[in-house]
Amino acid sequence: MDDTSRPAPLGSLAISVRGLTKRFGPVTAVDDLSFEVQPGVVTGFLGPNGAGKSTTLRIILGLVKPTDGSATVLGMPYASLQSPARTVGAVLETQSFNPVRSGRNHLRTIASAAGIRLELADQVLEEVGLSAVGRRYAGKYSLGMRQRLALGAALLGEPRVLILDEPANGLDPQGIRWLRGFLRDFAARGNAVLVSSHVLTEMAQLADEAIVITRGRLIRHAPVSELTRNASEIRVRTTEPARLAAVLREQGMDVAANGDGALHVAGTDAARVGTLAFEAGVPVLELAEEQTTLEDVFFELTQEAAR
Repeated sequence: MDDTSRPAPLGSLAISVRGLTKRFGPVTAVDDLSFEVQPGVVTGFLGPNGAGKSTTLRIILGLVKPTDGSATVLGMPYASLQSPARTVGAVLETQSFNPVRSGRNHLRTIASAAGIRLELADQVLEEVGLSAVGRRYAGKYSLGMRQRLALGAALLGEPRVLILDEPANGLDPQGIRWLRGFLRDFAARGNAVLVSSHVLTEMAQLADEAIVITRGRLIRHAPVSELTRNASEIRVRTTEPARLAAVLREQGMDVAANGDGALHVAGTDAARVGTLAFEAGVPVLELAEEQTTLEDVFFELTQEAAR
């Protein structure tokens, strides 16, 4: 294949999963799952252990055959892509390397098998921050370095879509920060990223959208900002909590009290609470918006689904 050929530009949809089901004997790992991944977006794929995340990613990549439903990349199954390595780059949780092959030769071997120019191996080593150790045996690499090497292999074909399973595993804080910036920049160029991770605090900073599943089924798919914004609440402390609570409840707000005079108010914003307190002549000692984290939302959604 001509090395200068490139995949068609991404349209409005990078990955489409429709009614996906996978059964392993009596166990249903993925259950009628549907979602879409858009270009220009980092999409987090979240769920507890055993939720079906890894199975879903493997189905998308053509490594596992679904029992029912479909998964496509750029409108077609992975196996039907004319140039898979130039379309999709993938890092699955389990990576293997020849321990007596250098990182550079590892990438050159992959490039040769995929019909990619060998000199791109050096370019990718620079991109993932491994140039200084590129000629060192991969068996001598730390876990974080192996993660970077795996990402480098995924980038060799200059893909338009990245599918990553726990890419931050083994990275130190500096490496995690680098990964966050890299993936955001990759998506900002009009590419798509689907990333599975258990590190919810990191996903809150990385992902634009979140797909939350449990027991193989979709619970929620929404922008991260929407998930956390809708779950925020107002903390207000006053010398007259009972009177202020009555005023706020008259306006249809959900108010909960604790023992120190603080009220926790849902369904509004701080400006509205402050205005109502002022109009009622209730002194306010503290008024703040408490943003619920993605981790809070995740546990609430999965616990509701379990119930």
